[in-house]
Amino acid sequence: MQLEYLLKQAKCTFPFAHLGPHFQSTNCIFTVTAWLPNAVAVKVIDLTTGKPIGNLKKVSDGYLFRGECKVKQAPTVYALEVSNRQGQYQVIDPYQFQDQAYHAVHFIDHSAQNVYQQLGAQLVELDVGLDAPIQATRFAVFAPNASAVSLIGEFNYWDGSCLPMQKTDFGYWVLVVPGIQAGAKYKYQIKDAAGNELPHKADPVGFYAEQYPSHTSVVYDHQQYQWQDKAWYKKAKKDKYLQPMSIYELHMASWKRPAEDTGKRYLNYRELAEQLIPYVKDMGYTHIELLPISEFPFDGSWGYQPVGLFAPSSRFGSPDDFKFFVDQCHQNDIAVIIDWVPAHFPEDGHGLARFDGTHVYEYEDPRKGWHPDWNSCIYDFGKDTVRQFLVANALYWVDKFHIDGLRVDAVASMLYLDYSREEGEWIPNIDGGNHNYEAISFLQWMNKEVYEKFPHAITIAEESTSFPKVSRPVFEGGLGFGFKWNMGWMHDSLHYIAKDPSYRRYHHNEITFSMVYAFDENFVLPISHDEVVHGKGSLLRKMPGDEWQQAANLRAYAGFMYAHPGKKLNFMGNEIGQSAEWNHDSSIDWHLLEFDKHQGIQSLYRDLNKAYRKYPALYELDHNNLGFEWIDHGNAEQSILSVVRKSAGAEQKIYVLINFTPVPHDNFKLGVQDAGTYQLILNTDDKKYWGSAYKASKKMASAPESWNGQPHSVSINLPPLACLFILFKG
Repeated sequence: MQLEYLLKQAKCTFPFAHLGPHFQSTNCIFTVTAWLPNAVAVKVIDLTTGKPIGNLKKVSDGYLFRGECKVKQAPTVYALEVSNRQGQYQVIDPYQFQDQAYHAVHFIDHSAQNVYQQLGAQLVELDVGLDAPIQATRFAVFAPNASAVSLIGEFNYWDGSCLPMQKTDFGYWVLVVPGIQAGAKYKYQIKDAAGNELPHKADPVGFYAEQYPSHTSVVYDHQQYQWQDKAWYKKAKKDKYLQPMSIYELHMASWKRPAEDTGKRYLNYRELAEQLIPYVKDMGYTHIELLPISEFPFDGSWGYQPVGLFAPSSRFGSPDDFKFFVDQCHQNDIAVIIDWVPAHFPEDGHGLARFDGTHVYEYEDPRKGWHPDWNSCIYDFGKDTVRQFLVANALYWVDKFHIDGLRVDAVASMLYLDYSREEGEWIPNIDGGNHNYEAISFLQWMNKEVYEKFPHAITIAEESTSFPKVSRPVFEGGLGFGFKWNMGWMHDSLHYIAKDPSYRRYHHNEITFSMVYAFDENFVLPISHDEVVHGKGSLLRKMPGDEWQQAANLRAYAGFMYAHPGKKLNFMGNEIGQSAEWNHDSSIDWHLLEFDKHQGIQSLYRDLNKAYRKYPALYELDHNNLGFEWIDHGNAEQSILSVVRKSAGAEQKIYVLINFTPVPHDNFKLGVQDAGTYQLILNTDDKKYWGSAYKASKKMASAPESWNGQPHSVSINLPPLACLFILFKG
């Protein structure tokens, strides 16, 4: 029999056409057809009355059963009482819920949020007139070119012949299965267009996933966690550009390992909440930024090769545990940013690559669809379904996990068709250029959706080129990001600070050039994980000189960073002067805090954060040229910079004086704008920071002597390799 063969081979494309109920009202015949591997006998039970209404008989020697029941009216819902060699069980036939299954995709394209609200494994209640609704899970997956899709899991012993799914006109496959609850493990068995079986696929919209070797999707209930962060959202409404933003970037697996275990076990989300949050709070950071936590198979990718975009990595616990972590951050006035990777994805068999045997998610032509740098697939940004999938994912993290910001990885690789490609290895756009119009359009849509749906949230672009208006609104022709990483500042300033101080005079423009474009975008100044790995050395080891000079250079550079316009980001370990470069397989070298040098560096970062948050002049006009003015940027001979930072309306002024050489200067004259008293509020050379404690006046009175083009001046002893913050008191 053809139908039985198709069911046995898991090749049935339209099971609703063959299985389930059919009622002939003219002669009151209720017919049920069921496919039940290993069944011996089957009864039909009317669940409204609890009574049997008929028996099903084998159609042939296989496991296809059919029977006619004489009833006055079709039962609202029925169950099958199945007998096999192991015993007897009752199952509510999933093939009687065709309308409920199709409900998942009726309006899927009307809103990006419908992807995570309708697709995947959705816990649903079937109100069919019983005393209580039937608890079920609705499954829906996009595989437009598959010839058959089956739901497999623990509940059917991973047998692909048990639960064939129904293909819809939209290319989605659907099925509602009563009795499957949160915690059930499942995957999809997919046959390509020729009927060949593909590797079992995890759910692209799966909310929870197991680790290697199964990479199994797990049904998850998003409703069970009770959030306690309502008060946070009142504060989150403030204008982000006018607020301090000091970001602590970290890799969850290597921030700290459990004290009792130096092996592979990580701190889980709840342990991190207990240990990380008090540390971040004490250090004065305003934000935590997590390297990608979307599920990923390979530890060495640090999360930048994600497979399960909708699932927080189960390495560290359940989705509820991650919600708890974010909740605790909010209750401690800490915002949470996650790194988000919409640029590419790996080829792992259980993932998105050639999902139904065709390029469902990636560009088909390798000149657009294969990334030479990361050996991964590139999303097809021209497909509506892919664009909606990615936009939905951005919204999902803010919606379901209360994430405050998305830092979008590798934006430059998305914008340019010739990114990391040689001549002949890429396809020009319709105008013959190298801009990927599809990716640009996608990013604009994503940013519009995030800011319209969740105005409290932010988006940040890691974009390393001069592409215009990255952090300008879409209606102005921009990409719509809220912020952009200032990679130019990072490269130039690190190149400068790595020079021997005696040569810095010849590279003075490298430390000043960033101010030429400092307000072209809403910049974040990043000293990220990428700068302290792969042989680049730690931040401390980039500094020249002996042990003391290395530490002093680092302290002066940190002061320069906090004096420079732009929000701040530092990777974990920078704040303690980590000696070794970052290793994702181990922990930060916390034992270094036994030494005064590293305690001093940590104390400086703590005090810089606290000063940055305390004084509006250091943050309020980070993205407005009214908040910054050079006092002297031309002193290349002595490698000294001086600036003034201002709050809105210039109500507060803080002068910053930076000496990038180990030569102190007594009675150094600094031009100031106002007559009055000036107070030293932070000195990176202070003894408590392991500095030289070179004597610098705590208070100064201005003299009516013009200097640096300013009408007044103050005189101060300028320590070696030091940055001074001086507040105008009035």
